[in-house]
Amino acid sequence: MKFFLMMFFGLVGFAFANDVSGMDMIKSYSVAGAVIGLGIAALGGAIGMGHAAAATISGTARNPGIGGKLLTTMFIALAMIEAQVIYTLVFAIIAIYGNPFIG
Repeated sequence: MKFFLMMFFGLVGFAFANDVSGMDMIKSYSVAGAVIGLGIAALGGAIGMGHAAAATISGTARNPGIGGKLLTTMFIALAMIEAQVIYTLVFAIIAIYGNPFIG
């Protein structure tokens, strides 16, 4: 983990090295914010999906008779979790390509 953190901070210098104008800095920050935000959203979604699947497996193991109901409920929950990650992807794309701070 330390390796990735140090590599990230080491490569940030390359992203911001060619600062010709303020607009380039805004674009760089937009890309960095979009990537970091999407990474956090994907991590949170993956953790949530893992917990949902573990709870469904545990519930099915305890009471196999309601496995179908639990599976249906789990798929609905997974769709809602994934929708939040997709919303973050849309906001990231807007931040990169439709940035209101760029003239």
